[in-house]
Amino acid sequence: MCASGANFGERTASETVDDAPLILTAQLPADLHRWATRLRDAHFPPERNYLEAHVTLFHALPPQCVEEVVDLCKQLAGELAPVDARILGLMPLGKGTAIKLESQGILDLRDHIADHFHGLLTGQDQHRPRLHVTIQNKVTIEQAKALQDHLADEVEPRSFAFRGLALHRYRGGPWELMREFTFRGREKA
Repeated sequence: MCASGANFGERTASETVDDAPLILTAQLPADLHRWATRLRDAHFPPERNYLEAHVTLFHALPPQCVEEVVDLCKQLAGELAPVDARILGLMPLGKGTAIKLESQGILDLRDHIADHFHGLLTGQDQHRPRLHVTIQNKVTIEQAKALQDHLADEVEPRSFAFRGLALHRYRGGPWELMREFTFRGREKA
């Protein structure tokens, strides 16, 4: 397992590690990604909209574990077929709106990764996420409710499959895409 915090601070001056947290997402199929990104572009406050549509599995995997995260994601992507999922509808976020998703397979995959990095996860990442794609955030409750009413007929239940995983570095707002891992195996998650 990657070095814990005990060795993390014991590097020589020539050993540099990017200390930006690692974000792991599940990748939507291209058509669904484009549609959700269009919704996000139309309804997310523009001054805060640094990202395309995404489904976050981990918010801050430890940066010192980058090689191990990459190796594990490569292994899983090689074994697993695209992972079944479903849009359930809209999900109120209080001062925002999201598309609510369900996927036991992607949650099981996430649990496997969480078990692997047990003891190194942040408090937020120790808990299973509520799968969703945020399309609006940090608006008034009234604005959020109005968007939910407006989109009620457009966001309908439908099945899809996650096509892979993506690893990013958090850059204080924007994310830097490091690597994508396309599911190409035969095993069901």
